[in-house]
Order: sequence, then C-alpha cells, then structure tokens
Amino acid sequence: MSFLTQKQYAFTLFLQHILLLFDVCANSFSTFLRSNPTNLLILFIIQDFCLIVAFSILLINIFATYVFQAGLIKLLFVKFRMTLIICVIYIILSISLHCWHVKIHYTSPLSDFWPTTYHCLYSLHKTTAVLYYYLSRRTSLRISDPRFHKGSNWIQKQFSLN
Repeated sequence: MSFLTQKQYAFTLFLQHILLLFDVCANSFSTFLRSNPTNLLILFIIQDFCLIVAFSILLINIFATYVFQAGLIKLLFVKFRMTLIICVIYIILSISLHCWHVKIHYTSPLSDFWPTTYHCLYSLHKTTAVLYYYLSRRTSLRISDPRFHKGSNWIQKQFSLN
C-alpha cells in the first residue's frame, strides 16, 4: 500500500473542505427550501451522501499513514477517536433529523409547528455540527504531520510502549 503523495493529500484536503463548506451551507439554507419538499428531500439526500464521502476520505487519509501500515492502529484510534466518534454521531443525527424534517414538512411545508422532541433533536444536531466541523478540519490538517507518514524515533518509541 502506498502513501498519499503531496498532490493527492492536497486534493483530499481540498475535497474535505469543500464537503464541509457544502454541509455548512446546506444546514444554513435548507430552511429556504421548505416550500418545496421535493427539493428539500433531494438536498438532504445529497448532504447525507456528502457526509458519508467526507467520512470515507477521512478514513482513507488515516489508512494511508505509515503508522497504520506499521500496525499501530491503536495509536491512531487514540489520537483521532473523538473525531471518528463525532463523525458517526453527526451522520446518524443528520439522517434522523432529515427524515423527521421531511416527514413534518411534506404534508404542510410552511407550517411552523415543531414538536418539542424535534426541537431537542434539532438543537443536538446543530451543537454536534459545530464539533464535527472543528474536529474534521483539525484532523484533516493533523493527519498531514510527517510523523504519521514516515519511520522515525517517535514511531519506535510507540512500538516499545505497546
């Protein structure tokens, strides 16, 4: 298995940032599509697909490190555990919120009645979104650390600790 070259990493970094920007925009402006539930459904499907692609790219970047190939998977998991957990939680919350949002607004698109549990899910989703944006960006930049991509004394120390 080969490592990501600098151009490949730059491309994946750019793609991750574009996907994050799309997610921010979709979360911010999806309210404007309430009047047309079909377009809203299409936007949510595209947004959820992009979240899964962004998570896949993150995993590919992690799997392409020397540390992963050297067998120090536990070290990578410890370093990026919070990001991986928040990404999965955010994807689940997004899909749940989108399904519920379409269900509420499909019959009466311009109704402003939201059940209390929907408000709770909405708030939890937006709070998790902030964590997701921060951790995804930080991890996409940290994974480029040269320590993860070549043999060094740091990796030898990690082998001796395990």
